[in-house]
Amino acid sequence: MKIKRKVEIAVISDVHLGTYGCHAKHLLTYLNSIEPKKLILNGDIIDIWQFSKRYFPKPHLKVIKKIMDFASEGVDIVYITGNHDEMLRKFSGTSIGKISIVDKLVLNLDGKKAWFFHGDVFDVSIQNAKWLAKLGGWGYDLLTLLNRGVNWYLEKRGKERYSLSKKVKNGVKGAIKYINDYEKVISEIAIENGYDYVVCGHIHQPKMEIIENKSGQTTYLNSGDWVENFTALEYQFKRWKIYNYNKDKLAPFVVGDEFENLEINELIAAITIVEQEKKKKKKKKKKLDD
Repeated sequence: MKIKRKVEIAVISDVHLGTYGCHAKHLLTYLNSIEPKKLILNGDIIDIWQFSKRYFPKPHLKVIKKIMDFASEGVDIVYITGNHDEMLRKFSGTSIGKISIVDKLVLNLDGKKAWFFHGDVFDVSIQNAKWLAKLGGWGYDLLTLLNRGVNWYLEKRGKERYSLSKKVKNGVKGAIKYINDYEKVISEIAIENGYDYVVCGHIHQPKMEIIENKSGQTTYLNSGDWVENFTALEYQFKRWKIYNYNKDKLAPFVVGDEFENLEINELIAAITIVEQEKKKKKKKKKKLDD
């Protein structure tokens, strides 16, 4: 029997299901290894901007199935909308069973206030030139596709994986300044509003840092992504940590499960079964109450 880690809160963001850059199998390995009380999906889980009917492979559907399984098992699922899944914002405030859709979230964690949001509202490039941001997204997708070929070759040679997009980001002074400004602005607003933790995503840069100014301090947390960093945030025993797939290997928790051999249409049917069962239980309960 596989022993899973109990986690009070797990936070993932920037999965970008439906794109070539998404590493759904890595994410599934991680999700199969934990038993969270609450799972926070902090934006850009499904990439609606770049969604294509031609590309949505089985592992991507399995991630959705796993999230639905968590909900059916009683895990609170909070879907915080991002810019790549902004179409869901018209459903903000909606709840279906254990799954709720929001634009932001505030939680009291052991006497401390935590502020959760995706982070795109602080991105001027997206607010003022969305078409340019989308164009950049397609270029990023092309870069990650090229990176897959490079990493396939490196792994065959027994060498370490390499991230082209990281190299580009780290080599551009403007990108570094943008990231630093993003973190500073968000942290200052969190301090002004009395939040002990500010938790976001969006910039694909996992980080945990205490940031101070003359008005006080806050802990800035970024969950990173499942495109190049393969990271998540976990809250347990009154503390936060960054989970890193590349460093915290989970060999016992393989991707394969009872759905491994299902065809795509069967997998989609398996996802809908959860909702069908919920409806049946509600009808049964209503009859008993009547």
